[in-house]
Amino acid sequence: MLISTRGRYALRVLTDMAEHDDGGYLPLKEVAARQGISEKYLESVLKVLVRSGILTGMRGKGGGYRLALPPGECTVGQVLRLTEETLAPVACLEPEAAPCPRSAQCRTLAMWQGLDKVIGEYLDGITIGDLIDGK
Repeated sequence: MLISTRGRYALRVLTDMAEHDDGGYLPLKEVAARQGISEKYLESVLKVLVRSGILTGMRGKGGGYRLALPPGECTVGQVLRLTEETLAPVACLEPEAAPCPRSAQCRTLAMWQGLDKVIGEYLDGITIGDLIDGK
């Protein structure tokens, strides 16, 4: 499993926004500058987070983005499932995968299912708040 730039940036931005949360909207330009990410690319990442309800956005003067959830309620797993195509360690465990004709005889399937479970539980056990606290 390889986490893309999109997933890594989403986590960086959410931790940045949580650290700089004063109850108002944070301008995209400021977040992009602090994180060293292009505004254009960052905007595409933030759109996904707004659509999912993790962030809220407001246009115009005084606008920007802010967290819609407390940092302790937003998990790393939740964010990565939104930004990555899959977190599955093998193709047969991807959410839209067709049933494998070899699954009944597959000696490794249980191992891959176990790894998938461990990855999911681990990432779901870490929140944006935990990242800020250095856990």
